[in-house]
Amino acid sequence: MKNKILALLATIGLASSVTAVEINEYLSINGFIDGSWQDRSEDHTNTASPISNDTQDVSLDEVELNFLLNVGNVSGEIHLDNQSVATGATDNVNVEQAHFTYTLDNGLSISFGRYGSKLGLEREDPAGLYTFSRAYGDNGAGRNIPAPSRTALNYGDVDTLVRDGVAFGYAAETFAINISLDQTPGDDLKDEGEGINTEFAISYTGIDNLVANVGYRAEQESGTNADTDHINVNATYTMGKALIAAEWQEASNDRTDANNGDNEAYQFIIDYDFTDKLGAAIRYSNEDQDNLSASGFETSKFTIAPNYAITDSLGLIVEYTTADVDSALPTDASDDYDFIAAELTFTF
Repeated sequence: MKNKILALLATIGLASSVTAVEINEYLSINGFIDGSWQDRSEDHTNTASPISNDTQDVSLDEVELNFLLNVGNVSGEIHLDNQSVATGATDNVNVEQAHFTYTLDNGLSISFGRYGSKLGLEREDPAGLYTFSRAYGDNGAGRNIPAPSRTALNYGDVDTLVRDGVAFGYAAETFAINISLDQTPGDDLKDEGEGINTEFAISYTGIDNLVANVGYRAEQESGTNADTDHINVNATYTMGKALIAAEWQEASNDRTDANNGDNEAYQFIIDYDFTDKLGAAIRYSNEDQDNLSASGFETSKFTIAPNYAITDSLGLIVEYTTADVDSALPTDASDDYDFIAAELTFTF
């Protein structure tokens, strides 16, 4: 339970990182090992392709090692993991993030390197999540989700959203501001239509137990991957042993093909700790993906995920998700599915 709260604080800038092993006064190391069993059962009514897509899988999902450096006013992070959805690589050691930050005494900071987005409740790695799966994405296969198009709302694992650039921050007593000027790895700024992406995020903590976040991101693209605007609003409120969170987000693009349109999604989640070891999360999410096909489709999910702290470092999440998927195409009327999973995460 403690790791989840620390991870949440780290994502909004109120803590530098989750607990770490201190090597010396300048270097600490933390990380996690994450594995799961998953079973997906589909109620498939596509008359053009009546074969269902039932799956079952046991896998080592991710191993990550983070080096945290701190020398005077300069801090740095290097995140190495065994998979990166952004690059399509698997079972290889990848540099997920590598950046340093220079912080002035007046609260201003500047960061340079490769880093993740500040938008979204589920933008961090598995060790900070309350459920196994993520709220958005239709395939129901937990984190084994293909890299989303940049117009999609699947702002999930940081692996899918790393960017190279420079970020400016300001932290005060009750709020924090971050502005990023960046490019997506693999882009070429000389290509027609591509340019510098911009992201703006602000967090407010002026009310006891409440954290509110508002963010905007503009992606510069070329060809059919046209420019995209993304808005994200979310908030978390702690009430005794319960944490209540809500999120709304929208993405729109200026594509000129059949995929032009808006994506909109929202989620509500409650996580309650019955004891120091036992808790449970309940989540409802809805995603209206108008621009992912000429007809579009809508996905509603309900998730219940009990969690148990076997030790301070080893946690278990058992999840059940049921999803209602509706499409406007008569040949693809429904891909409703049930999804169950058991996940073990070792953090250090």
